[in-house]
Amino acid sequence: MRRVLALVLAGGRGTRLEPLTRDRAKPAVPFGGAYRIIDFTLSNCINSGLRRILVLTQYKAASLDRHINLGWRFLCRELDEFIDILPPQQRIDDHWYQGTADAVYQNIYTIEKTRPEYILILSGDHIYKMDYSEMIQDHIDSGADATIGCIPVPVEKGSEFGIMEIDESRRIVNFVEKPRLPTPMPDDPQRCLASMGIYVFNAPFLFEQLCRDATVPGSSHDFGKDIIPSIVQTHNVRAFPFRDKNTGDGRYWRDVGTLDAYYEANMDLVEVRPELNLYDPAWPIRTYHPLAPPPKFVFAQMDSPHPRVGHALDSMVCAGCIISGGRVQRSILSPYVRVNSWATVDDSILFAGVEVGRHARIRRAIIDKGVRIPEGMEIGYDLERDKSRGFTLTKSGVVVIGRVDNLEELDRAAQTVQPFVGAESEEKARPA
Repeated sequence: MRRVLALVLAGGRGTRLEPLTRDRAKPAVPFGGAYRIIDFTLSNCINSGLRRILVLTQYKAASLDRHINLGWRFLCRELDEFIDILPPQQRIDDHWYQGTADAVYQNIYTIEKTRPEYILILSGDHIYKMDYSEMIQDHIDSGADATIGCIPVPVEKGSEFGIMEIDESRRIVNFVEKPRLPTPMPDDPQRCLASMGIYVFNAPFLFEQLCRDATVPGSSHDFGKDIIPSIVQTHNVRAFPFRDKNTGDGRYWRDVGTLDAYYEANMDLVEVRPELNLYDPAWPIRTYHPLAPPPKFVFAQMDSPHPRVGHALDSMVCAGCIISGGRVQRSILSPYVRVNSWATVDDSILFAGVEVGRHARIRRAIIDKGVRIPEGMEIGYDLERDKSRGFTLTKSGVVVIGRVDNLEELDRAAQTVQPFVGAESEEKARPA
């Protein structure tokens, strides 16, 4: 693996994830409470024995830069191990990256300095577990010019991916990016073979193709739209079937490019037997962990007219959280979330530092970092009202509140909701 350089493309705008990407890059969006999306790709690299990694950033990269600097600086430069961040250099031209291929092309100078024989190109915004060394070895053994990771997807979703056709030796004979009518697999008419956006190239061959594409008039300079379709007929380009490293059944790979897809992928984690196993010591998912105390569950007062119990069921609760007399069910709480007395949180994702006021009710919501939900507020129960407040509403009815969404309106709305009569006062929980 020392002959391989991994390039992680982490510069996309992520507009379909707004407001979560309003102030951060898509790969930096929190996932599963304790992680960022990019942690899965980087963990796959480390667990696969890849220790020479370049992360190509672009839009709103400050949060991503900070996260990598805090949690991913453990490799030894003296042993030629590194995870380096590459912002746009504009060494070749004065424009920003025009496509995935252009992002690599503009960094050819830096890439060549590492003297790789093979280059692994990855996306920083997918959730999955994969041993890249198996794909790289298959690429070397086959003598291919390029190898593309692939996975079967339902035909009705094929228009969202690059779709390939292969022969009996797994050589790709046709490749179309996001076709209107995807071609199904010969042995499975319900599914088609989709590109995962994972590529292995022989380094000289990749440099040659990037330089050629840079001079093609009208090219969008994208791997899926331009590079791959232009080489499948003339070169040995092969498919590699995805093999996950999860202990569960089936293949787990999620493109969390939309708010609904992001929400569903998070909710997968609170199942009794989640397909994505975060508790597998043989394939750890690494991240930056803040210096936070263990989560705390306080108040078990059942002898009052309005009992309060601080508990969480079928949920993931991170360090620093305090469930102070509230109830949490099928939800994911990032570090330092506080749920106060008589509040309920159901089927929701709360980012770091969110505070839920007393008697508030939250259902099927994603709430960004540091938002304070006032006492008595209801979110996710009246979707038209939530929409009128200016909150984002997904197609499936998930309410998304950004970091600065209408906080004054939240306060005003909360004043119209009266607490339960006879509700007892609550002391602010003190660190134990």
